[in-house]
Amino acid sequence: MKDYSPVYKKKVISIPEAIQKVETDMTIVVGQVSVPEGLMDNLHTIANRVKDVKVFFTITVKPYEFFMNPDMKGHFELCSYFHGPATREALKYKSGNIFYQPNLLHAIAADHVKTRKTNIFFGSCSPPDEHGFVSLGLSVVYEKTIMENSDLVILEVSKNLPRLFGDAEVHVNDVDFFVENDHMPPILPDAPYPEAADLSIGQHIAELIPDGSTIQLGIGNIPNAVGKCLAGKKDLGIHTEMLTDSMMELYESGTVTNKKKSLIKGKSVCSFAFGTQKLYDWANNNPSVLFLRAEWVNDPTVVRRNSKMMSINTCMMVDLTGQVFSEGIGTYQFSGTGGQFDFAMGARESYDGQGKSFIACRSTTKNGTVSTIIPVAPPGTPVTLHRGVTDYIVTEYGVAWLRGKTVKERAKSLISIAHPFFREELEKGAKDLGFL
Repeated sequence: MKDYSPVYKKKVISIPEAIQKVETDMTIVVGQVSVPEGLMDNLHTIANRVKDVKVFFTITVKPYEFFMNPDMKGHFELCSYFHGPATREALKYKSGNIFYQPNLLHAIAADHVKTRKTNIFFGSCSPPDEHGFVSLGLSVVYEKTIMENSDLVILEVSKNLPRLFGDAEVHVNDVDFFVENDHMPPILPDAPYPEAADLSIGQHIAELIPDGSTIQLGIGNIPNAVGKCLAGKKDLGIHTEMLTDSMMELYESGTVTNKKKSLIKGKSVCSFAFGTQKLYDWANNNPSVLFLRAEWVNDPTVVRRNSKMMSINTCMMVDLTGQVFSEGIGTYQFSGTGGQFDFAMGARESYDGQGKSFIACRSTTKNGTVSTIIPVAPPGTPVTLHRGVTDYIVTEYGVAWLRGKTVKERAKSLISIAHPFFREELEKGAKDLGFL
């Protein structure tokens, strides 16, 4: 067997050396979830000699100087595919160097390659194995495609990252440089037991999911509650963009077996993992989990090939015609489209006619003072899910099935699952708009 360790060692450079390869007007893409911490922590150190460097990033959990510091304007520009907590915090400073790029998750890589040249890809990986392969951290959403179309590929190696099966493997021959830094992946705390309202939503959804279904779950309190309520179902399968702790728990309990799937039977299919250390340990060297590029996993024409495909996501607001707002209010961008449209479209078009797309939210926000079901959205609010695609809307007060319904029928159904305190007001608003 050939020894690839000399090849690897020859490509190892320091973090400062790697950062020095960034030049003015370059475009950089950064891998998501298991972010190359050392490289990102030091990117700002070259601000005095570079201008107009565009950095494409997803889910910024940790604050980095290159976009948090207002003085970085003109030197670095954060181009965000999906705002994370650090990005939202930085936006408070209104520094003018953070911009959202509208996207559909399955098309991020292809659209990027068609639109611009990537000069450097910064990612993270596990140490190389005896065959010379490293594993790409926790995500293969867009990473492999960008790497294949980038001038320079630099990976940060950490022994704390899991080894994944699927499309995560990269050979040392296909990487230009490595830096070594045993950073930890972002770790979410254990989710608290769901509150009553979320469990009510979860139960409404679980009642509509038959045994043998293939599921996609988002992240957060409501998807976690749905996972709890699905316990006891038989032979569920997983085809999802994000692998979560709730899915791991369903697999460990025997609820998920992947035996009834029509597409890649026997495997839980995903594009990235985001959760607790327990989840990462479970995914490590686990042949039952297959990590594949989002351009395939999230493609609606692929999603629809799954039998009994069930897509469960959340939103911020829904208007009375069924338009779904999941990523921002007014002109304030809170998160991003992610894969919500991809899976909603794929599930409702499931080839066997048994797919369903659920959009869930509590009936109120801001301590019960604001209804999440609204007559119309504030000006500038981005529509995440076109009303022609919307299928099921779920709150703690019930389920509104909107497919094939008129605006009048939709308004009545949505008002019926709004918080009782707001129903009279919503009915008046609907009449004023001519919906009733």
